Formats: sequence, C-alpha cells, structure tokens
Amino acid sequence: MCGIVGYIGNKNAVEIIMSGLHRLEYRGYDSAGVVVVKDGKLDCVKSVGKLVAMDKKLEQVGLSGVLGIGHTRWATHGVPSEVNSHPHFDMQQEIAVVHNGIIENYQELRAQLTSEGVTFRSQTDTETIAHLVRKYYKGNLFEAVKRALHDVEGAYAIGVVCKDNPDVLVAARHGSPLIVGLGDNEAYIASDVPAIMKYTRKVLYIDNGQVCEIRRDGYKIEDIHGAPVNLEVKTVDWDDAAAEKEGYPHFMLKEIFQQPDVIRNTLRGRVHEGSDEVQLADMKLDLQELKDCKKIVIVSCGTAWHAGLVGKYLIEKFAQVPVEVDIASEYRYRDPIVYPNTIVIPVTQSGETADTLEAIRIAKRKGAKVVSIVNVVGSSIARESHGVIYTQAGPEIGVASTKAYTSQITAFSLFTIYLAEIRGTLSKAEAREMIAHLRAIPDKIQWVLDNHETVKKCSQDPKYRDAQSALFLGRNYNFPSALEGALKLKEISYIHAEGYGAGEMKHGPIALVTDQLPVVCIAPQSATYDKMVSNIQEIRARSGIVLSVATVGDEGIKKHSADVIYVPDCYEPFSPIVVAVPLQLLAYYIATNRGCDVDQPRNLAKSVTVE
Repeated sequence: MCGIVGYIGNKNAVEIIMSGLHRLEYRGYDSAGVVVVKDGKLDCVKSVGKLVAMDKKLEQVGLSGVLGIGHTRWATHGVPSEVNSHPHFDMQQEIAVVHNGIIENYQELRAQLTSEGVTFRSQTDTETIAHLVRKYYKGNLFEAVKRALHDVEGAYAIGVVCKDNPDVLVAARHGSPLIVGLGDNEAYIASDVPAIMKYTRKVLYIDNGQVCEIRRDGYKIEDIHGAPVNLEVKTVDWDDAAAEKEGYPHFMLKEIFQQPDVIRNTLRGRVHEGSDEVQLADMKLDLQELKDCKKIVIVSCGTAWHAGLVGKYLIEKFAQVPVEVDIASEYRYRDPIVYPNTIVIPVTQSGETADTLEAIRIAKRKGAKVVSIVNVVGSSIARESHGVIYTQAGPEIGVASTKAYTSQITAFSLFTIYLAEIRGTLSKAEAREMIAHLRAIPDKIQWVLDNHETVKKCSQDPKYRDAQSALFLGRNYNFPSALEGALKLKEISYIHAEGYGAGEMKHGPIALVTDQLPVVCIAPQSATYDKMVSNIQEIRARSGIVLSVATVGDEGIKKHSADVIYVPDCYEPFSPIVVAVPLQLLAYYIATNRGCDVDQPRNLAKSVTVE
C-alpha cells in the first residue's frame, strides 16, 4: 500500500525523493516523511496528511543531502500521526527505515526487544525493523539488514540508511514490490516504476528474499542467507509523460479518455486486420495443455474481479470450458480443490496484489498452470506465472481503476478467441468476425467520449448528485458492468451503491425502490433487452428514478426513463468494454460535483500489497 523512494548519488536526494513520492501518492496519503544522511547524522522531516503538507514543511526546513529515503503512508498499524510516520529509527537515531508491507510477528518482536531494553516511540510494526537492524549492526549495514530479516515474518519492501554508512543504501523485499533504478553514478529504489521514470529507464526487479546493497558506482544482491543473486537489467519503455496529467484536472479523467488508445495497445501485435487468429507471444503454455484444459479458475480482487466475471461469460460461451471466478482473498483461505488440467488466471493491474499472489502460489502447489492478465511487466505475478497476457495499458495513477479494467476485458477477449480456436470450438470465419468486432471497440469508446457532455449534464442533476444510495442493474454480459458501475460510484463519490443482476431485483432490491432512489439500468440492444425493459417498467411503476444506458437509436426507452445515456451499437459479448466508459464518467462527474478527491479517495490505495 505505502510508497517508498530512495536515492544515492550526487544530486539533492530530497528533490528526487519528493518527486517520486508524488508519483506514488496513489499508494497512500495518510502521512509522509524523508530522511537524509548528512554530516554524520540523520536529518528527518515528517508530516501528517497529503504530500502538499510535506512540501510546505520542506520549504521551511531546507532539508538536503545526497543519500536519503522517503515514504508516503497508508496506515495499517497505528493512527496517522507524525510519530507513526516513516521513516522509523533505532533508539540512537542512527539507523532509519522506510517500509511497505505488514510485519505479522511484530508484537512478539516488540515484546522481545522491549525485554532487551528497547524503548518504542510509535505504534507501528515497522519500528521493530529499525531496532532489529541496530541489534545486529557491527559496522556493516548490509549484513545487519540480512540478519535482521531472519527474525521478520510477513511482507516487506524496505529501504535502510545509517549515519555511519554515508555511501550505502540497503533495500530488501519479500511480498511487497520493490525496484532498483540505475543511473550514471547514482541509483534509486522505489515501490513502482513511475516514481523514477523521470530519471532512469534501467531497472532491476527485486524478488522475494533478496537484499541489495546499493552504492553510487554499483550494487550487489544476495538472498538473506548470503547467496549471490544475478538479476537482468530491464529497460522500461513507458513514456514519462504518461505518468503526468497532461492538462486534465485529474488522473482519473485522463485515464478514462486514454481508453481508445489503451485498447489499441492491448490489441497491438496480437490481432491484424482480416486475420483469423490471435497471437499471444508470452502465453508459454503448449497447445496440448490448452486443448486438455478441463477447468479455468479466475482469481482477482475488486475491479479486476469484475473483469474476471466478464471473462467467465466469454470463455464459457466460445471456448466451452467451465470457469469459476474467485475472490482471491477467499480462494487462498478455503483450501481449494484443484483438478488436473486446471488453468488459473490471476487478473491484476499491479501484478503485486498480495491476496492474488498468494492464491496463485497455492494453485501452483496443487498442480495448476497459471496464465496471468497483468499490466506491469516484471511484476511478481507476471514472473511467477507460466504464461502472461500483458494488458499494455501504461501506468494507471488514479486509485479507482478505469483503463486497467477495460484492457483486462480486452485481454480476456483475446484469450477467449485464442483458446477457442485451439480447442476447435470457434471456426476461422467466426474468429475473423470476432477479431473485427474487437478492433472496432476503440472507435466506439471514442464516440462515448466525444458525447460525454450528456453524462456530465446528468451528473449535475440533484437527483443523482445528492442521492444517498443508488442501484445498478444489468443482465448477462453486462451484469458485471452493473457491479463495476456501482463500485466506481461508491469508491469516489461515497454514495452507497449496489450492483445486481436485473433478474434478481424482485428477490429483494425492489423493496428499496422509492422516488428518491436512482437506478442505473444497463440496457443496450442484446438477447435480454426485452427482459431488461420489463425490469425498467417495474422500477418506474414504483416511482424509481431510471437512468438508462442504451444503444443509439433506441427512442422507445425514453418513455420508461428519466434520462438516457447512449452508447454505439456493439457486438454483445464485447459490450462491457464500451458500457464501462459512461459508467466511469458518471461516477467521475458526480464525485467532482460533490467536491470529492477522485484521484485519492478516502481510505483507499492503488495497489493492495498487504492483507
């Protein structure tokens, strides 16, 4: 959840660290802190709240140095406060630590260290690491960190500095993401690539159980037992400008408007005009394994879970393989049964979601093959999968996922065609037709974006803007769209919202319908359109406020709706990709009209790397 950045070189570390933290603020914004090693001591500044408060404090203090670490916090242990803010120190204020993750045995460690005479200043689990490093420190920071981590259970990505080691930055990782960036006589650490894209494209993806000693002119990596590790230097091909707002008021709006290009990127190199096949270069499963597949299990969290539900509809319809969609946090704790010839598909933007990562490890131990749908190249889930479909969406900064979601459904569409052809459940002619429909999606999304003023106008209406609750209804392929639309609204506007299959309305939700309840009805032309219209009429009969999402040219739905948002006619199996966009816009505009911080909604963080 939290974001960490570190620097060693010849430039002002504070400027670089703060630049990186601003790029990572989506990971947490309860508090922040920076420490530098300078003149044989550790100088530190902390603040509570978002990074703007930290910026102001640094202006007054004038902190500087050429070696330092920083942190932006999403609280897990201890309330947001300066004393609980990172960095954390040993008793002598000679060793400083920043940490992303959760130390699961911190209470036992705290009790043990207290019995040895250690006094704790904070309520955090992280402070135990600083005291452990001090306990084992004999002049070599690298060795002390390795030894300390033997005592630690849980997830961590850490950066450590010491006043007596002005030329050394130590970093380590287990369960939480960490990269090392390499420059010319300088180096960086960060939780995520966008933090350092401004300064370097050369990165090392640190893996679990690895500890890195970083100096200006080089580095070494070992596991915590002292065995040397050699990692390949990767080149990040993201554009630095991709992590900036580019004139949009919020990252979320920028990312919504990026979706036509994002979908094209997801398709690029995988489908071609007039082609009758999909190419997935990183699949890495042989054809026989795919032919023999008897079951697919999709594991994911949040928005990615909704994308997985769409994937289920697609795969079962066209590839004729039974699909189970599991919430990762439930899958990992229920001792799942994994039959032979099972493929598990984790879906994740970051590739670091803790529950999803553990779920696939369980599945692999039980014999499953893993094909991940993931955005971040080199992420933990990508590395631990047998095959990968990269969504190629670029960095997503807004906490509420938008472009990641539509690119995930696009990836499922590609996988479906690929698998169905291999299994012989889709002819070349049918595949060619589906590919043509898929290639048309970006232009259909662009149409929605070009007509966004209709959505914006609806969002300004008090009956939507000031609602206390809302209901989203959909059927078949667009039942997951209802779930996702409700999630977006509640995430960023703080309006309670629920998504339901429209056929379930009479089994409870209809009791909530009054003349104060907005009901968003997802009703594009489809095999279930008539059923959807019947549901709309039932809501109107009880004075509910119906906002319909319908296909352009459907004039008849107006008489049953208070308002209508139109989308272009679309091949039904791929309609959730297009339908998602007006629902994202609706949530965005309602939230901004309510004065909410859409990029950093309260209590949420972008990447959930702790349980």
